[in-house]
Amino acid sequence: MLAEQEMSELAPDRDMVLTIGVFDGVHLGHKHLLSRLKELAREHRALSCVVTFRRHPQELLAPEASLPYLTSLEQKINLIKAEGVDAVVALTFDEELAGLSARQFIVLLKKHLRMRALLIGSDFALGKDREGSPEELQRIGRDMGFPVTVVPPLRIADEVVSSTAVRQALAAGDMSRVVRLTGRPYSIKGTVVAGTGLGRQLGFPTANLKIDARCAIPADGVYATFTRMDARAYESVTSIGLRPTFSGKERTVETYVLDFEGDVYGRDVTIDIIERLREEKKFASAGELKRQITLDIEKSRAILRAGGLAQKPNTESSQLPTEN
Repeated sequence: MLAEQEMSELAPDRDMVLTIGVFDGVHLGHKHLLSRLKELAREHRALSCVVTFRRHPQELLAPEASLPYLTSLEQKINLIKAEGVDAVVALTFDEELAGLSARQFIVLLKKHLRMRALLIGSDFALGKDREGSPEELQRIGRDMGFPVTVVPPLRIADEVVSSTAVRQALAAGDMSRVVRLTGRPYSIKGTVVAGTGLGRQLGFPTANLKIDARCAIPADGVYATFTRMDARAYESVTSIGLRPTFSGKERTVETYVLDFEGDVYGRDVTIDIIERLREEKKFASAGELKRQITLDIEKSRAILRAGGLAQKPNTESSQLPTEN
């Protein structure tokens, strides 16, 4: 079994306290769980370890209802490690793994990851047909000699913090709510590709991004953003949508990097989306759109230079100089 092989590659030299989950978005609820994981590992004089999945189980179990992801596997692992966890194991969720009972999966965790204790969220379930509820896992733990700690969900402003809530906030273009739930601006990564050249014709040459189709993207509109490339963060304005003024038919993500000159084609860039400036709108003429873009740039500069949590580029634990 591929997942068993992936577990065996870690070969820990000490017992481990584990938590298991998709951890998409690594939001504040996840960070709350990871904080408790580290505390529990210290109590057991053990290592802390997160077991996650290379893809969301729903992609296999219910592909017609698969969810857009908030973080790529690389982003997710980096964000988890930034919380100070000792190890992260990413498993391939395939049919063999999906067919395991909760007890069979636990046997593998004990065998290959030296599981001393298990920490889970109150809505967690493990094993075929989600048979491994928190209550069932606690029964298995009593049988096999390990404790199972259940952590209640984190609530902020009377809202349960969850990946679903983050997706809802993105769909509404509510970036302040995204920051409230995750503790950081939302980021999308892409490669700069050739566009139609409309931005350059208007006097605002934009970088058109090719984004993974599985990535969650905020609601259509114009946003104040930071664009990160070559270890620098640049102030920018990013447009998401169909470009209705020019009767566009494909959804695009394009960013105008302020005070920047240079060839960016083929580069991988990250856009930190700070605040929605306005909805997408069809203008009567290119001249009217150009005037609005000028206003968008002025408003974006003011927002990005205002300071505060929501106005900081998302460095993912690295320090990047900001170009004004």
